[in-house]
Amino acid sequence: MPRLFTGFEIPESLGFELSLKRGGLSGARWIEPSDYHVTLRFIGDIDHAMARDIDSLLMGVRSAPVEITLDGLMSFGGDKPRILAARVKPTSALLELQAEQERLMRRIGLVPELRKYTPHITLARLRGTTSAELARYMELSGLFATRSFMARRFAIYSSKDSVGGGPYVVEATYPFL
Repeated sequence: MPRLFTGFEIPESLGFELSLKRGGLSGARWIEPSDYHVTLRFIGDIDHAMARDIDSLLMGVRSAPVEITLDGLMSFGGDKPRILAARVKPTSALLELQAEQERLMRRIGLVPELRKYTPHITLARLRGTTSAELARYMELSGLFATRSFMARRFAIYSSKDSVGGGPYVVEATYPFL
Protein backbone atom coordinates (compact mmCIF):
# COMPACT_ATOMS: atom_id res chain seq x y z
CA MET A 1 0.00 0.00 0.00
CA PRO A 2 1.42 3.38 -0.91
CA ARG A 3 1.58 6.23 1.62
CA LEU A 4 0.68 9.37 -0.28
CA PHE A 5 0.46 13.13 0.10
CA THR A 6 0.16 16.11 -2.22
CA GLY A 7 2.45 19.09 -2.23
CA PHE A 8 4.65 21.56 -4.04
CA GLU A 9 8.15 20.79 -5.20
CA ILE A 10 10.84 23.25 -4.11
CA PRO A 11 13.23 24.79 -6.67
CA GLU A 12 16.71 23.34 -6.37
CA SER A 13 18.29 26.76 -5.70
CA LEU A 14 15.91 27.37 -2.78
CA GLY A 15 16.58 23.87 -1.46
CA PHE A 16 20.29 24.67 -1.47
CA GLU A 17 19.70 27.93 0.44
CA LEU A 18 17.61 26.12 3.05
CA SER A 19 20.22 23.36 3.37
CA LEU A 20 22.68 25.98 4.63
CA LYS A 21 20.62 26.04 7.85
CA ARG A 22 21.66 22.42 8.57
CA GLY A 23 23.82 21.78 11.61
CA GLY A 24 24.32 23.21 15.05
CA LEU A 25 21.20 21.76 16.68
CA SER A 26 21.46 18.71 18.91
CA GLY A 27 18.88 16.01 18.36
CA ALA A 28 18.10 17.16 14.81
CA ARG A 29 17.68 14.64 12.00
CA TRP A 30 18.08 16.89 8.97
CA ILE A 31 15.89 16.31 5.93
CA GLU A 32 17.71 15.91 2.62
CA PRO A 33 17.25 18.99 0.40
CA SER A 34 15.92 16.76 -2.40
CA ASP A 35 13.02 15.87 -0.06
CA TYR A 36 12.01 19.46 0.78
CA HIS A 37 8.41 20.21 -0.19
CA VAL A 38 5.31 22.10 0.94
CA THR A 39 2.60 19.61 1.85
CA LEU A 40 -0.93 20.39 0.71
CA ARG A 41 -2.83 17.30 1.93
CA PHE A 42 -1.59 14.18 3.69
CA ILE A 43 -3.51 11.23 2.28
CA GLY A 44 -1.99 8.29 4.14
CA ASP A 45 -1.76 4.58 3.44
CA ILE A 46 -4.21 3.62 0.72
CA ASP A 47 -4.69 0.79 -1.75
CA HIS A 48 -3.85 1.09 -5.45
CA ALA A 49 -7.51 1.41 -6.50
CA MET A 50 -7.96 4.43 -4.21
CA ALA A 51 -4.69 5.88 -5.53
CA ARG A 52 -6.08 5.71 -9.07
CA ASP A 53 -9.29 7.42 -7.93
CA ILE A 54 -7.28 10.19 -6.27
CA ASP A 55 -5.17 10.65 -9.39
CA SER A 56 -8.35 11.04 -11.48
CA LEU A 57 -9.75 13.62 -9.06
CA LEU A 58 -6.52 15.61 -8.94
CA MET A 59 -6.38 15.81 -12.74
CA GLY A 60 -9.51 17.97 -12.50
CA VAL A 61 -8.04 20.56 -10.12
CA ARG A 62 -7.83 23.97 -11.79
CA SER A 63 -5.75 26.80 -10.42
CA ALA A 64 -3.57 29.66 -11.49
CA PRO A 65 0.09 29.35 -10.43
CA VAL A 66 0.50 29.89 -6.69
CA GLU A 67 3.16 32.15 -5.21
CA ILE A 68 4.97 30.46 -2.33
CA THR A 69 6.76 32.83 0.07
CA LEU A 70 9.11 31.72 2.85
CA ASP A 71 9.53 34.29 5.59
CA GLY A 72 11.42 32.71 8.49
CA LEU A 73 11.82 29.65 10.65
CA MET A 74 9.23 28.04 12.90
CA SER A 75 8.83 24.93 14.99
CA PHE A 76 6.12 22.49 15.99
CA GLY A 77 5.79 20.84 19.38
CA GLY A 78 5.90 23.70 21.87
CA ASP A 79 7.90 22.76 24.97
CA LYS A 80 8.87 19.44 23.35
CA PRO A 81 9.90 20.53 19.86
CA ARG A 82 9.43 17.89 17.15
CA ILE A 83 9.92 19.78 13.90
CA LEU A 84 12.07 22.67 12.68
CA ALA A 85 10.63 24.21 9.52
CA ALA A 86 10.76 27.14 7.13
CA ARG A 87 7.52 29.09 7.49
CA VAL A 88 5.40 29.54 4.34
CA LYS A 89 3.13 32.57 4.18
CA PRO A 90 -0.50 31.30 4.10
CA THR A 91 -1.82 33.26 1.08
CA SER A 92 -5.45 33.02 0.01
CA ALA A 93 -4.49 31.18 -3.22
CA LEU A 94 -2.52 28.58 -1.25
CA LEU A 95 -5.26 28.11 1.34
CA GLU A 96 -7.96 27.81 -1.34
CA LEU A 97 -6.01 25.11 -3.18
CA GLN A 98 -5.42 23.20 0.05
CA ALA A 99 -9.11 23.47 1.00
CA GLU A 100 -10.15 22.19 -2.43
CA GLN A 101 -7.93 19.15 -2.03
CA GLU A 102 -9.32 18.57 1.46
CA ARG A 103 -12.88 18.62 0.05
CA LEU A 104 -11.94 16.21 -2.75
CA MET A 105 -10.34 13.74 -0.34
CA ARG A 106 -13.38 13.83 1.96
CA ARG A 107 -15.69 13.34 -1.03
CA ILE A 108 -14.09 9.97 -1.78
CA GLY A 109 -14.26 8.87 1.85
CA LEU A 110 -10.88 9.75 3.32
CA VAL A 111 -10.79 10.79 6.95
CA PRO A 112 -10.79 14.59 7.39
CA GLU A 113 -7.52 16.22 8.40
CA LEU A 114 -8.19 17.48 11.91
CA ARG A 115 -5.09 19.63 12.33
CA LYS A 116 -5.21 23.26 11.19
CA TYR A 117 -3.28 23.62 7.94
CA THR A 118 0.02 25.38 8.56
CA PRO A 119 2.10 25.57 5.37
CA HIS A 120 5.80 24.93 5.91
CA ILE A 121 8.88 23.11 4.68
CA THR A 122 10.23 20.62 7.20
CA LEU A 123 13.97 21.07 7.63
CA ALA A 124 14.60 18.70 10.54
CA ARG A 125 12.83 16.26 12.81
CA LEU A 126 13.82 16.77 16.43
CA ARG A 127 14.31 14.25 19.19
CA GLY A 128 15.50 15.28 22.63
CA THR A 129 16.02 18.89 21.58
CA THR A 130 15.04 21.26 24.36
CA SER A 131 13.02 24.38 23.70
CA ALA A 132 15.98 26.43 25.01
CA GLU A 133 18.35 24.80 22.51
CA LEU A 134 15.87 25.43 19.71
CA ALA A 135 15.40 29.06 20.77
CA ARG A 136 19.19 29.59 20.70
CA TYR A 137 19.44 27.95 17.28
CA MET A 138 16.60 30.07 15.87
CA GLU A 139 18.12 33.23 17.34
CA LEU A 140 21.41 32.53 15.56
CA SER A 141 20.08 30.94 12.36
CA GLY A 142 16.46 31.99 12.07
CA LEU A 143 16.83 35.16 10.09
CA PHE A 144 16.92 34.97 6.35
CA ALA A 145 15.73 37.12 3.50
CA THR A 146 12.19 36.41 2.35
CA ARG A 147 12.23 34.04 -0.62
CA SER A 148 9.43 33.41 -3.11
CA PHE A 149 8.78 31.17 -6.08
CA MET A 150 5.85 30.47 -8.36
CA ALA A 151 4.46 26.96 -8.05
CA ARG A 152 3.22 26.09 -11.52
CA ARG A 153 2.10 22.60 -10.56
CA PHE A 154 1.59 20.37 -7.57
CA ALA A 155 2.59 16.74 -7.18
CA ILE A 156 1.48 13.57 -5.51
CA TYR A 157 4.30 12.02 -3.50
CA SER A 158 4.82 8.58 -2.04
CA SER A 159 6.86 7.77 1.02
CA LYS A 160 7.77 4.74 3.06
CA ASP A 161 6.05 4.56 6.44
CA SER A 162 9.12 3.09 8.13
CA VAL A 163 11.47 5.86 7.02
CA GLY A 164 9.69 9.13 7.90
CA GLY A 165 11.14 12.28 6.44
CA GLY A 166 11.99 10.76 3.07
CA PRO A 167 13.01 9.68 0.68
CA TYR A 168 9.96 10.91 -1.18
CA VAL A 169 9.09 10.00 -4.76
CA VAL A 170 7.05 12.23 -7.07
CA GLU A 171 4.47 9.84 -8.49
CA ALA A 172 2.55 12.33 -10.68
CA THR A 173 2.39 16.06 -11.33
CA TYR A 174 -0.63 18.27 -12.01
CA PRO A 175 0.18 21.48 -13.93
CA PHE A 176 -1.79 24.66 -13.38
CA LEU A 177 -3.42 26.55 -16.23
